Formats: sequence, C-alpha cells, structure tokens
Amino acid sequence: MNELNKDIEPLFESDLKNLELLGRGKVRDIYNIDDNHLLIVTSDRISAFDVILNNPIPGKGIALTSISNFWFDKLSEIVPNHLTNRNLNEINISASELEIIKDRAIIVKKLRPLPIESVVRGYLIGSGWKDYCDTNKVSGITLPKNLKMAQKLDEPIFTPSTKAEVGAHDENISSQDVFELIGKELTEKVKEISLNLYSSASKYALEKDIILADTKFEFGLDNDDNLFLIDELFTPDSSRFWPVSSYKLGSSPKSFDKQYIRDYLETLSWNKEPPGPKIPEDIVKKTSEKYFEALNKLTG
Repeated sequence: MNELNKDIEPLFESDLKNLELLGRGKVRDIYNIDDNHLLIVTSDRISAFDVILNNPIPGKGIALTSISNFWFDKLSEIVPNHLTNRNLNEINISASELEIIKDRAIIVKKLRPLPIESVVRGYLIGSGWKDYCDTNKVSGITLPKNLKMAQKLDEPIFTPSTKAEVGAHDENISSQDVFELIGKELTEKVKEISLNLYSSASKYALEKDIILADTKFEFGLDNDDNLFLIDELFTPDSSRFWPVSSYKLGSSPKSFDKQYIRDYLETLSWNKEPPGPKIPEDIVKKTSEKYFEALNKLTG
C-alpha cells in the first residue's frame, strides 16, 4: 500500500467532546464552532449508490481533504470558496482529538447550501448513460442518437440533480426544475461557474494523463447572497477520473475513483438499499490505494 496510507488508523466517525455535532453526511461530520464558522471532518466512510457501507477506507478522508484543498486554491479566481485561514489549534478540542483529525478537518465559513447538486458531464457514463439509453436525454437535454458508453460529448453539459437525504437517491433534474428552486438568475450563475470550473480542471487533468469524465459541485450563499463553492472539489468521491491510457469507447473505463468499489458491488445480488454488504479486505485495500493514487497524480 502507498507509504502515505499504509499505517493510517481508519476513522468511521469523529467524536469531538467540546463541539456541537450538527450532523453526519455520507462522508463528513459537521460541527458548530461559532456564529460564522463550522468544522468539517472528512471521515473514511464510503458510500456507493447512496448507501453508506460498513467498511471504512483507511486514509480516504485525508486524501479527499488534500485533493479538495488543492483545487480550492488552484481555482479560487473562478469562484470564492468556503475555506478560511483559521487554524485547528484555535478551536476547543483536545490534543488527542486534534491528532486524529488534523489532516482531515477544515474550518469553513457558515453558509446556506443551495438545495441542488451542480453536475457537469463531459462524457456519457453512469446515471447520465442510463438516462440517455432510456430517453435519449440527460436532465432534459436531448443528445445525438447512437452515442456509445463513455463517449466524449461535443460540449460539456450542465445536468443538475436533487440533493437527497442520507440513504436516499439523488435524481437528475432539468434546468427548469432548478429555476423553480433557486431562481433563473442564480441558476445561470451556478451553471456558468460550474462549466468554467470543469473546463479548467479537465485541461489540467489531461496534462497529468487523466480524463475528468464528470463531476459535481455544491454551492452556498452568505448573508449578502454572495455565492461560494462548498463541500468538496474534484475529488474521487465527486468526480470520475480515468487514465488516458486505458480509456476505451463503449465500456466503463478503469478509474482513480470509487467506481472501483461500485464495480465490485455490481457483481453482487445486493438491491442497493441499506444495509450495504461487507466489503472484502482486498477490495478495501485496493480502493484506498486508488484514492492515494489520485492524490499523487493530481497534486504531485
């Protein structure tokens, strides 16, 4: 296993005694610091098909945090993000707690999340491929006929989805649906920023011999309705990364993301509802290696 992750003690849930736990998502634990700041701890939980699996992936949260912070810094000129300059030493946690979360936690601005996920697709794969096969459309966008699995689209498309509760499934929706949720002006702004982020990141990834097939973003507003990028950015959990060398039209390419664990689960007779199946140790190990491979290739 990679030197970075071979001795990491996996963290399924954090437990910080002196901070108020506001909630646990599929991967992240969110704590209240004060009126303006939150602490986000990225655990080693992994979800697939919107179900949190029982096996943590050692070091996954550390890799995700490092990758997100890299992209937040790199792309900050396109849109401001939720990161602050505050240090973890400033908050009310013990030395032992700090040791556990130091490489997987960030202090962020407290913002109002938008009720959608902004998805950009440059290639036809995943739920987009399934929708296309059924309707010739993705999120209401009609695509050319006779496209193949994993085909590159003429132009990246904005295909938003609902933001489901933990354990529920996200659903692709149209831009018109988003208009009704957040208004046309904000929808157009989110769309433009999302496409710009994807364009910049996909060009950078290609320089690293990686195809960025698709990705999703989350956004939030401050008290003055200024827009910020939140949650995570171009990580193996929010994006599909394919090695250029193994890309093949018509099949699901090998990837540096959690598609590896999805592919394993597709071989089982599991109905994709909780509880998830136990994952064999060799699959856990290989998945951990995939996350750190993505970190190394993207950030060096």
